Amino acid sequence: MNSDFVAFDIELNLSGLSCPLPILRTKKQLSQMQSGQVLKIIATDSGSQQDFPMFAKQSGNQLLHSEITADGEFIFFMQRK
Repeated sequence: MNSDFVAFDIELNLSGLSCPLPILRTKKQLSQMQSGQVLKIIATDSGSQQDFPMFAKQSGNQLLHSEITADGEFIFFMQRK
């Protein structure tokens, strides 16, 4: 699946932030969203590859899609529980 085809409600650009800030800011943003809404997350921290799937599992939110772009960005689509 290509991220160009994933519908989302809000985009959160976390480029340049290091752990734990991407997860903390994602948690804050999700708490302000309605159940079922989708958050697109852009991160550059390589730890994000492990952090976001683990966060989704622990928080009960659904990780719909993840990918790494050609320029090294990590893209995640997370649906609020």
